[in-house]
Amino acid sequence: MSVTSKQLRDILTSALGAMPAHAEELRELDAALGDGDLGITVRAGSEAVVKAIGALPDDAAINDVLLAAGKAFSTANPSTFAALIGGGLLAAAKTMQGKTMLDAGDALAIGQAVATRIIERGKSKVGDKTVLDALVPSLDTLASSQGDADARLDAMIATARERVTETAQLQSQKGRAAWQQERSIGHADPGATAYLRFLEAMRVAVSALQS
Repeated sequence: MSVTSKQLRDILTSALGAMPAHAEELRELDAALGDGDLGITVRAGSEAVVKAIGALPDDAAINDVLLAAGKAFSTANPSTFAALIGGGLLAAAKTMQGKTMLDAGDALAIGQAVATRIIERGKSKVGDKTVLDALVPSLDTLASSQGDADARLDAMIATARERVTETAQLQSQKGRAAWQQERSIGHADPGATAYLRFLEAMRVAVSALQS
């Protein structure tokens, strides 16, 4: 399944519109490990992105959408998570210059660009108990999965859900959560959980587009 830039904006608007409903869940998870601001970051960032991409002209290209999303998310709330995700989207925009259609290969390239920027700027890796623990494995699943968009998203969600559960057994290595040391064990990573919730919302939005 390929989608136009306009369809991508519709999917993102729908998916991000569902994210504020998870703000309290993410706040509670983050409060157990850090300063508890992830719920605010995700809600403010999601709302800012919806507003920013909604203001784009109808003929905006894929990179324009990603650029607007990255700028909006990174500046909506002053947090490390916002800076990392926003910066990742800005990096991804550079890989989509001039494109007006998006396919599975492009989606993989976008995800990989986001992950690479997070690794570089956050000086983190899979296993550090961050969003990468769900993001990177789900991208590996996307790279190897077959079928339509629903099937690919289902596979990514299954992988991300499994990895989010596994993060509860890890000790946090980055950010404020690392201060908790052994006390961070037993709690799922909030950033990885936020990514899972986004994938789940994307699944609903893509299904609605196809119906």
